[in-house]
Amino acid sequence: MIQAFGLTSNPRKAHPPAVNDVSFEAPAGRVTALLGAPRAGKTTALRLMLELQRGRGITHFRGRPLHRIAHPSREVGVLLGDVPGHPARSVRGHLRMLCAATGVPARRADEVLEVVGLVSLREERLGTLSRGMDRRLGLACALLPDPHTLVLDAPVDGLSAREARWLHGMLRAHATQGGTVLFTTAEPKEAARNADRVVTLEQGRLVADQEAVEFARTRLRPRVAVRTPHPARLAALLTKEARTDRRSVEIVREEGNRLSVYGSTTADIGDVAFRHGILVHQLADEVGDMGPGAGTRPHDGEHPVDVPEVPGGPKPAHETTAGGQGQSQASPEGVRLRPGRGLSVLRRQRAAHESPVATEGRGDPEAPLPVGAPSAATSRDLPGTPPSEGAPTPADGHPLESDDHTPGGPEPTGPTPGAETPAPSSAQTPDAAPTSPGSTTGPAAPVIGRVPAARPGAGPSHRATGSLTPGSLSPLPPPISVRPAPSPLRPLRYELRRATGIGTGFLTCGVVLVVSAVTAVLLARIGHTPQARLFAAWPREVPLPPAALGAGLLGALAFGDEFRHPALAADRGSVPRRLGLLTAKLLVSGATALMLAFLTVGCDAEVLYVVYGRELAEVPADWLSLSASWFGLVVGCAWAGVLAAGVFRSTTAGLAAVLAVPVVVVPVVQKMVGGPAVRTAAGLPVRMREVFLLQWPFGGERYLAVVARVLVQPVGGALALSLTALLCAYLLTTLRSRVR
Repeated sequence: MIQAFGLTSNPRKAHPPAVNDVSFEAPAGRVTALLGAPRAGKTTALRLMLELQRGRGITHFRGRPLHRIAHPSREVGVLLGDVPGHPARSVRGHLRMLCAATGVPARRADEVLEVVGLVSLREERLGTLSRGMDRRLGLACALLPDPHTLVLDAPVDGLSAREARWLHGMLRAHATQGGTVLFTTAEPKEAARNADRVVTLEQGRLVADQEAVEFARTRLRPRVAVRTPHPARLAALLTKEARTDRRSVEIVREEGNRLSVYGSTTADIGDVAFRHGILVHQLADEVGDMGPGAGTRPHDGEHPVDVPEVPGGPKPAHETTAGGQGQSQASPEGVRLRPGRGLSVLRRQRAAHESPVATEGRGDPEAPLPVGAPSAATSRDLPGTPPSEGAPTPADGHPLESDDHTPGGPEPTGPTPGAETPAPSSAQTPDAAPTSPGSTTGPAAPVIGRVPAARPGAGPSHRATGSLTPGSLSPLPPPISVRPAPSPLRPLRYELRRATGIGTGFLTCGVVLVVSAVTAVLLARIGHTPQARLFAAWPREVPLPPAALGAGLLGALAFGDEFRHPALAADRGSVPRRLGLLTAKLLVSGATALMLAFLTVGCDAEVLYVVYGRELAEVPADWLSLSASWFGLVVGCAWAGVLAAGVFRSTTAGLAAVLAVPVVVVPVVQKMVGGPAVRTAAGLPVRMREVFLLQWPFGGERYLAVVARVLVQPVGGALALSLTALLCAYLLTTLRSRVR
């Protein structure tokens, strides 16, 4: 199940927070709808729950916060919008790539395709999918690791009625199997039709938490709630007035002295009651914020009494409110709270204990609390305390069990029988009541639910839950810190499927081979070009050969596509900066660069042989050092593109960094090493062998000399210096994000 406590977003400048102290539960095996108008805070609440946005609060998924779960995707499946995959990638290829990221077998992709009905479209490109098919693919991505919980933001937005019915059927099937489903919507009818429980947000606050049946009764059919000692007479008069005015009015006689009037207004009903001298105890509009306890029958022998009004505070809840549109005017402390509202309830309880006000109540367990009334547990909640006078007891004389606990949650624990119960301080008066740090001033949004009301003679008492007491709580919920997305569980397999899943890499290699062959033929025709440059197709006027530019572009795309189409972190919009993912990208891009460099030299040599004969296709004498320099140049450009794109989060920046090596870094290196040298490093391999007392196998001195010759060249030294700087920058940004 999902348990959200005190979700509060950070305010921006002078604007209030988009979500303010929202607490609710989404039980397992049921579908919960988060309802609210546009800009009511639904998406912000989901992002706070998933730790995608900074704020305060805590959310438990089956008892654990998200950052305490080793593999979050296997616990929570998320759909917060369109699928951010590469438009040229196939549906099946996209899912197989995500299989490697989540660590599930590749056959799971075919299974979820069959579940969501996309088997016939598995080879379609993501860019060609319709809105409905894209939503099906998003649901397939969420179901891929077989999570227990599904969290979806407006899943049927923009879908046809048929697609919407299908998607809600899938969510219902997941809940039937024991999973937890939470989705947001702005349509009350959709919430009532497809959810088991509806949580309503208004202007960032929780205003209702109801069962779907009760929600449909109160929200989908606005009504006027009337309490009067003469319900039958008032109902007859209202019916007569409606017939006279030819209006359609429906009057439902509920339990006790309560009437529910559909099709009328508080003004009309109040006018009829006033003209005929009928006493009215309650007259208010109900639009989903008057809870299930509004129609309960009072206890036998009890009658409504006036609750003394606190100076400067809101009116008592039973007082008549006329002309109210949408909700009745209730006091902040007199609202009906759903059991288990977490930090908000505890803070209100603490504020009530610190500023008790003596009130006279009728003993109704569902009566709202007036301002300043202690929301303390009644005497029936304390095992060692006898029930107070007037409290309802069953036939056996034992006090009733308290129902102030969350269904399916832990039972509230009280003090040990016989333990002393703290009594209210006699020096504490309503006029000099201290203010709780967590209490707020001003009207609060009413919330549907029930808490036991304070009974006469019952002093404030703290209900213990383990060792946690309201006085020991912090006045603010814990902060929410945004953490980077986890790295793919199989990064090398993920990178291979990412690189081969689209045709960009193959197209780039083909263009490089064609351009290199044409350039080599033109250079041979002009003449005055060394043979090594002919094989590399590298004119002196160009900073880099086509193969190096192509390898740099492929390396930049390795990270650039991740930021442009963040399949790894679809809900975060960023790529995890993990060394495992970086290593996989360096290995794949390096292997691709080696293959491209080899194919380029082979194709150029073959074309030169075909066009001009064997003379231009002969292998140079110093082929070993030339080969090392060539492969090092191409691989270095590919790695520079990978690191630069990872640091600057852009493909263009990665390619620009590759071009900056010969254009900017090489002249700087030449100036640094230019001029007369006092000493040289001749004989370095021999001296290294003497120092390390090693016998180089297979003529290792030759290979070491080749590496040294590559590094002392201007381009080689500049490339090595650039790679070192980019690697340090990448590691620095990785550590910085982790520290944050």
